[in-house]
Amino acid sequence: MAEPLIHVVDDDAALRSSVAFLLDSVGWEVVCHPDARSFLANLDRSRPGCALLDVRMPMMSGLELQRAMQSAGIDLPVIFLTGHGDVAVAVQAMKNGAIDMLEKPFHDQVLLDAVSRAVDLCIATREADTRRQALALRFEQLTPREREVARLVGRGLPNKLVARALAISEKTVHIHRAHVMDKLDVRSAAELALLLSTLDPGFAAESDPRA
Repeated sequence: MAEPLIHVVDDDAALRSSVAFLLDSVGWEVVCHPDARSFLANLDRSRPGCALLDVRMPMMSGLELQRAMQSAGIDLPVIFLTGHGDVAVAVQAMKNGAIDMLEKPFHDQVLLDAVSRAVDLCIATREADTRRQALALRFEQLTPREREVARLVGRGLPNKLVARALAISEKTVHIHRAHVMDKLDVRSAAELALLLSTLDPGFAAESDPRA
């Protein structure tokens, strides 16, 4: 994965410079943007990191930029910077998924800690997405019948009950089950259940077909 990049989006040149100096001093790579449009136009989506957004900017506010990022599928965690102490804005920002909101002037360590949390979250989320995509590709290798068998086995059903549920022979279930385990590279029903839950969070909530 590429090295993290921290984006500072603020129309205050002095603040951009100060924040960039602080982050650079502890080893973060930083790029500054004077406004939201500059950020959107020059963003390298391939790099993890986070975005520090000023709440009140001309043309497009921080909240508007946050919504634009969500609409565009930009997955960088957002930390808001505000000098106004606007409680309503803070509440809305957090409801929209912001990681934190820091009131200016903020303590250096508070900002550094918030950036570290945001970058860790971004990296973890992207790694989870990569794992999920790899699992999805493997799952697509299954035939429709193998997928049916996989879901029932993942629910904990023995071959005999899978056969009854699908109106096929137990021997056929055994063959399908072996193919499923091989194609998905799992060794047990428990591993299969975990894989299916990763691909489909609703899987764990499905009703037990034995009920």
